[in-house]
Formats: sequence, C-alpha cells, structure tokens
Amino acid sequence: MVPFGRDSVEGRYPRSVDQVYQASVQVIQHNGVVLTEYIPHDTTNTVRSLKGRADQCDVWLRVEAVDPKITQVSVEARTKWGNSNIDLAHELEKEVALQLAR
Repeated sequence: MVPFGRDSVEGRYPRSVDQVYQASVQVIQHNGVVLTEYIPHDTTNTVRSLKGRADQCDVWLRVEAVDPKITQVSVEARTKWGNSNIDLAHELEKEVALQLAR
C-alpha cells in the first residue's frame, strides 16, 4: 500500500549533526523507545538515523548535514497498519527543536 500525501516532516537547525542527533534520541526515549541506531551505508558519516516506537507507531528520524552550519532532521511516523501519522511526526520534530533550545 502506498500512502498518498505528505508522510514526513523536516526541520533545519543551526547545530551540528551530533547535537541534533542527540536531541532526536532524547525525544524518542522520552516518548517511547529507540529500537535501532545506524549510519546508512550509502552515505557519509554526516548522516545518522534511528528507528523507534512512540504512541504505538513506528518512527524514523534521519539527521543529515545540509551544509557545515545547518543540520536537517526528517521525521516519519507510521501506524501498525502502515498509514502515515503526520501529526505524530510533526509533534516529534517540534520536540527536537525544543530540546535543542534548552
């Protein structure tokens, strides 16, 4: 099944990949559980990803450097039926921003 419409949310921050990634891990741990952390094989070490569960959904966060000063986080959330949960993705992305502001 291929969902229609937007299924992920992105945010860009003037922080390092490590700072944004650590904030992402903390947000998932606060809302659920981190299942897997990995560096995708088809990329450099400027990209880090994790998979977790929050609010009974599978969530994926991908953190990558846009340029030396800007890092982007992409958040995707799916229900157990594979449907997009854009509201949860948006909430998690917002929590990453709040975590970075602390």
